[in-house]
Amino acid sequence: MAQRLEHELATAARRQRERRHYVDECLNESLHNCNKHAFCTNTIGNYTCTCPKNYYGDGIGDEGCNEKPPKDTKITYVLIGVASGIICLLLGIILLYLELKRRSHNKMKQKFFHQNGGHMLQEKLATREASLEMVTIFSSSELQKATDNFHDTMIIGRGGFGTVYKGVLANRVTVAIKRSIRVDPAQVEQFINEVVVLSQINHRNVVRLIGCCLETDVPLLVYEFINNGTLSSHLHNEAKVRVLDWNMRLKIATETAGVLSYLHSSASTQIIHRDVKPDNILLDHTLTAKVSDFGASRLVPVDLDPEYMQTNQLTEKSDVYSFGVVLLELVTGRRALSFDRPIEEKSLSNYFLYALKHDFLFKIIDEKIVSSENMEQISAVCKLAKECLNVKGEDRPSMKEVAMELEGMIRREKHSWATNVDDQEEMKSLIPNDHVGTSSVGYDSINWDHIVLPISGGR
Repeated sequence: MAQRLEHELATAARRQRERRHYVDECLNESLHNCNKHAFCTNTIGNYTCTCPKNYYGDGIGDEGCNEKPPKDTKITYVLIGVASGIICLLLGIILLYLELKRRSHNKMKQKFFHQNGGHMLQEKLATREASLEMVTIFSSSELQKATDNFHDTMIIGRGGFGTVYKGVLANRVTVAIKRSIRVDPAQVEQFINEVVVLSQINHRNVVRLIGCCLETDVPLLVYEFINNGTLSSHLHNEAKVRVLDWNMRLKIATETAGVLSYLHSSASTQIIHRDVKPDNILLDHTLTAKVSDFGASRLVPVDLDPEYMQTNQLTEKSDVYSFGVVLLELVTGRRALSFDRPIEEKSLSNYFLYALKHDFLFKIIDEKIVSSENMEQISAVCKLAKECLNVKGEDRPSMKEVAMELEGMIRREKHSWATNVDDQEEMKSLIPNDHVGTSSVGYDSINWDHIVLPISGGR
């Protein structure tokens, strides 16, 4: 009994000592390291950390308890992964398609470049010393940007030859870009030769060829931009025609003839225009003539010269015939072809020759230019036009002779290419003088043996 009592007393004393030294670490955050989400459980001399429901981990430290994702979140992650894979696959397919399309487009551009003589042009340029006048080879993307992708609002001209666009290059230079309808593959080499020659022509009355683009189905030709329209737009517009008095018309005719004469006989390589008409004679702000499309008209069919219709051979005399029609348009103010007129008046060249033969030419002369002071010049120009319209090319004067004749009129000097007595008689009057109040002179001195009426060579 005594021993048992002694043992119980000792145990009670020990427990009392332990209670005096007991510390609950969970009551003081500085004494435990449980996560903020964890439950702290005190033990004798220590503590334990337990994460709550929906959390996992040992409960110790900042990363001790992490929230368990909801069961359906796993499905969401799976769906997101699948969707991301599909999107990546689609993007890959799109990028592959665009790359293949880009390669196909570049391959097509290379094909056109070769087909249009691009490599030939590069070789020819490589053999020449670089100069400011050398033709520039533009890329198709450059000209697309310059014309807002050839937008309709940039069109400044349209016809059987194709379309002309106004463009602004990256260096802010305004240009005219001609996009032809078609090109003859058999004439590519000659076309390239003419591009090289024309790009180096520096003549004040020629619209300068700046460059070309050969990466399209047909070549694009880039010219300097002339901002005052065509001779045709002035001749056939009531508001604009007022500035074209006779002196101005004679000046324009002389400048145009001078250009054709230069290209036929003075240029390093003879160049035939092939499409001389008021639509291809531009006027700048001073009404100076600027002839366009030298050589480039090879890209379109020509149906002006009656001899060409028979022989299918183009010569410099084809330009002479076409220039004769231009003279008629300047003198009469009429279009070369007028489908709204009676059938006998549709072709200006035919009707002019008919009127000349039947002594009523004064009826078709533009009344806005007629005066007693200029009748001699008008008569001489009509006579010159008649010679240019000879059916046989060999019977027509050269453009050099035509230019000299017109220059002589301006200088009031006699530089006629025809000096025989009959021609001097013809020069006296082709237009009845009674139209301006003087005596009438007939046409007996004119030889009509070479004229065939009607002819189909008028434009």
